[in-house]
Amino acid sequence: MDKQKQQEAYKNYVKHKTPVHSLPLNMAKAFVTGGAICTLGQVIMNVGRNMGMGKEVCGSITSISLILLSVLLTGWNIYPRVAKWGGAGALVPITGFANSVAAPAIEYKKEGQVMGIGCKIFTIAGPVILYGVFTSWILGLIYWIWKQWV
Repeated sequence: MDKQKQQEAYKNYVKHKTPVHSLPLNMAKAFVTGGAICTLGQVIMNVGRNMGMGKEVCGSITSISLILLSVLLTGWNIYPRVAKWGGAGALVPITGFANSVAAPAIEYKKEGQVMGIGCKIFTIAGPVILYGVFTSWILGLIYWIWKQWV
């Protein structure tokens, strides 16, 4: 009987401590956050085009600017707050990836250049790179095989 009371008390504790999330609200926040990042990118692109730059140059400048801004905001501890509020919307590929590389570099800087930054910089981004390359290789192989038969 005592064990049953403990289990009931634990269930109540977990229910009390587990945060309640609103899916529509989280989706709206992600939409606004991702939309704001993409809008900023489009503004940078349009400014470059209006200055007479080519499409490829504008794309490069936009990518570099978004990466720089993401890394700076990560260093100033602003991007993590944006990501916490905006959720998946802050994981727009280029800014989210820059944040995932910059955050461990900043966190492990105190452990030194080699054992801190060098070893830990890709702790978050490493699996993304690994599985992205591996998946691309598998899909390329499947495509190559398919092209041989068609």
